[in-house]
Amino acid sequence: MGCAMWKRLVVLVIWVAAWGGMPGAAQGVWQPLAGHVQMAIWPGAVPDARAETGAEVLKTASDPKDQVAGRQWLSVEQVSRPTMTVYSPKSGNTGAAVVVFPGGGYSVLAIDLEGTEVCDWLTSRGITCVVLKYRVPDSGPAYHNDCHCNIRPKAQTALQDAQRTMGLVRLHAAEWHIDPHKVGVMGFSAGGHMVANISTHFERRAYAPVDAADKLSCRPDFAVAVYPGHMTEHTTREFELNPEVPVTAKTPPTFLVQAEDDHVDGVKQSLTYYIALMKAGVPVEMHLYAQGGHAFGLRRTKLPITHWPELVEVWLRTIGVMG
Repeated sequence: MGCAMWKRLVVLVIWVAAWGGMPGAAQGVWQPLAGHVQMAIWPGAVPDARAETGAEVLKTASDPKDQVAGRQWLSVEQVSRPTMTVYSPKSGNTGAAVVVFPGGGYSVLAIDLEGTEVCDWLTSRGITCVVLKYRVPDSGPAYHNDCHCNIRPKAQTALQDAQRTMGLVRLHAAEWHIDPHKVGVMGFSAGGHMVANISTHFERRAYAPVDAADKLSCRPDFAVAVYPGHMTEHTTREFELNPEVPVTAKTPPTFLVQAEDDHVDGVKQSLTYYIALMKAGVPVEMHLYAQGGHAFGLRRTKLPITHWPELVEVWLRTIGVMG
């Protein structure tokens, strides 16, 4: 075997070791790294369970155009049994916690790019991070088929999973060294819509209560939505908020991050939500950047938008979440 062939083989072995499989190949069910326990959020039957369409699958994005900052990302598909994974800070615990909703268009979950990588950052800042692997596909309040007609599922299963998780975090607050009054949410793309959804639907559960966790509040104490989608109503009037996100004065303080050149969800999604929050008297801070596109996550690039996590940290101190 020639030297060039050996070099290619070594590169391939390193890639497989890092990503767990060949590019684009199915890799079974996602599991967190050792030291982090994945828990089922429902003790028994999952409410409003849809008919099984296949086993859960973990894949890597193999198309170079789908890479972020020159790296692939992991996609979880066919989630029917939602779970939560707790990442605790190793030192300097602030008592704050954030439940993270990865994006993926309510079809898949970008579990590392918009999930575990977020936890790496938050835990390094003394914040407990909880990644919610919520049910997909078709779990959002509204989605579109090929003819661009609104299709509304029978139940908001992603919202159910989010509400349940918030209750569980507060139920285990003492055990996990969390202040139950400093539990927020953060989401990306479709997960950003989930942030708005649970920020406006917390007074009543979207499912029949199961146990003590469902007696606790599922209202976030603060919220961060990064390039959120599904925020506008499909009408001829600009900046009309989706009526399924009924913002009120009780909606928690919110931080928004958006790039103007986002051609997936578009800048109007964030602007519409910002306007609604402002009109309702909700404390809101928005950072709008000229460049960044969509699904940039926390991966570092040369663009200014890559520094948005540092602005979140300043905001968390401003609202009293971090010391």
